[in-house]
Amino acid sequence: MKALHKDRRFQAVVAANVLSSIGSGITMLAIPLLLVASPHGNRLFGTIMLIMTVISFMATPYIGVLIDRMSRKKLLLTVELIGFITVMLFVIVGFVTDYSTIHYVILYGTGNLYYTFFYPTIFALNQEVFSKDAFQSLNSIMEIQGQLSSMLAGAIASLVITRWSLQWILTVDAATYIAAFLCLWSIPYKQSSERSDKKHTAMKEGLTFIKENRSVSIFLLLSFMPFIAVMMTNYLFPIYLTQELKASPAAYGIESAVYGFGALTAGVFIVSIMKRTGTELAVMLNISLFALGISILFFMKLLPIYFSIVFLLAFANAGTRVARNTFMMQKIPNIIVGRVDSCFRFITLGIRILLIFFFTYVTANDRIGLAFLGLSLLLLSSAGAGWILYKRKKRKQSALLKSVL
Repeated sequence: MKALHKDRRFQAVVAANVLSSIGSGITMLAIPLLLVASPHGNRLFGTIMLIMTVISFMATPYIGVLIDRMSRKKLLLTVELIGFITVMLFVIVGFVTDYSTIHYVILYGTGNLYYTFFYPTIFALNQEVFSKDAFQSLNSIMEIQGQLSSMLAGAIASLVITRWSLQWILTVDAATYIAAFLCLWSIPYKQSSERSDKKHTAMKEGLTFIKENRSVSIFLLLSFMPFIAVMMTNYLFPIYLTQELKASPAAYGIESAVYGFGALTAGVFIVSIMKRTGTELAVMLNISLFALGISILFFMKLLPIYFSIVFLLAFANAGTRVARNTFMMQKIPNIIVGRVDSCFRFITLGIRILLIFFFTYVTANDRIGLAFLGLSLLLLSSAGAGWILYKRKKRKQSALLKSVL
């Protein structure tokens, strides 16, 4: 791990990720609150989430191809530059005239597209440039720095959302985009000849890997369920805080900081957990912990208890993500990782579209409890299916060992 800290490439990746997370994080905390506060805000926010999820759903297969075909460094630089230009345009708009709902919609949409490109690309880049023996520490440190950034963004957001006008928040966001661009520019990188010599067709190689590795693929799909639930809580929590808990806007920023602290804690301890339990068992323990937290959340309508459960959810989701990312880096060849990852994202986005349809309907009819019940059933069934697969694999391994002996 010491050598990893000294690696210039890793330092640049971490710096870029921190800067991007802080700037875009503050903006993406502010925009949902502005949307929910607008006329018919719950329905509008749900509709926007649905539209953006559909767009990501359609784009994801092609993003996977780009990740495997292009220089991943160039792709990241392009994404940062587009983000900077887009946000700067809205900074100018804010100083010239008042923002309207359509501006909030576009800002939220472009922020989501940025995430859709950035995270799978940085994942593939990390797998490409770092050695296999660094994967556990790499994913753990990336989680720690990512959550430290989220905590800082949440803390800053809780202070500035009610004090700063949006154009100044966007100015900070624009500055972090260009700073991240410069950090990524400094990374020594050369695209592998193996990737550049291959033809890449949308989804084909990714689907082939999934078909040939079904048990691994089903396990990986189940491991995405906490992430799906977190994406849904990005819609539910602002409504839950304002309508059920009657909390102030500052509570949303505090929640983000608490979430970041929980995920940071997971990042610190997950490597030692994986070394004791193994990667797959670590995934299952964290999925089960997340299912427990989401199942009791709606019934604990006190703000301190809510923050405690948010910490639990954050720990479980981050722990699952670090273990899953390590598992994927170990099992999936880098030459096809963009397309395999895009297949899983494509499937999970489809699930999110169905959930958003359901959640938008029930929250528009003031039945948010049904939304939390739906999440609870999804996570509990995923945990149950995961344990069945895990125990089945262990029985096969035990039988094989006995046959050898």
